[in-house]
Amino acid sequence: MQLISQHLFYWKNPKEQKAILIIVLMAPVYAITSFLGLLDAKGSKTLFIFLNTVKDCYEALVIAKFLALMCSYVNISMSGMIIPDEIKGREIHHSFPVTLFVPRTTHLDHRTLTQLKHWTWQFCIIRPVCSFLMVSLQLLGIYPPWLSWIFTVTLNLSVYLALYSLVKFYHVFAKELDPHKPLTKFMCVQGIVFFCFWQVCIHSF
Repeated sequence: MQLISQHLFYWKNPKEQKAILIIVLMAPVYAITSFLGLLDAKGSKTLFIFLNTVKDCYEALVIAKFLALMCSYVNISMSGMIIPDEIKGREIHHSFPVTLFVPRTTHLDHRTLTQLKHWTWQFCIIRPVCSFLMVSLQLLGIYPPWLSWIFTVTLNLSVYLALYSLVKFYHVFAKELDPHKPLTKFMCVQGIVFFCFWQVCIHSF
């Protein structure tokens, strides 16, 4: 909350600070939803589903904002995807299993940058849609175990592709991004996500 208040007080770079605020707010959002769940620990299943949906959708928003923040750091327009001449043509080395549908080595241009953007943003669409469907089906009482596995596999593939594209973006612009240290920030945020995920798994077991 102190970090948020400092950004609001020294509002000098709205484009970057707006993305930073959304990312930083992830911790209090997760904390509040967890606290509300504890207040009604033996209560309505609908409440738990709703709280999880809020967290899931916010996670998707944070991943999108990380890409926007890194684009801002390297002076790339997200809307026009305009690339400065001095960084055009940089090599992007892809790893398995992504190499099954793209070449192992590509070069940075408008097309490849748009591709990385789409790989990130697809999670921002798939995550809320899947969450909405899961909530609706559970409330209607038609949620067989096999359908749960389909949602799980779909979401895992989607988040893998989104995180993969962010990591590739970081590698391409590692020199320009190094002063801002976005990788450590990203690892902290994802640590929250993965800790919550495995905590749920352990508690369920």
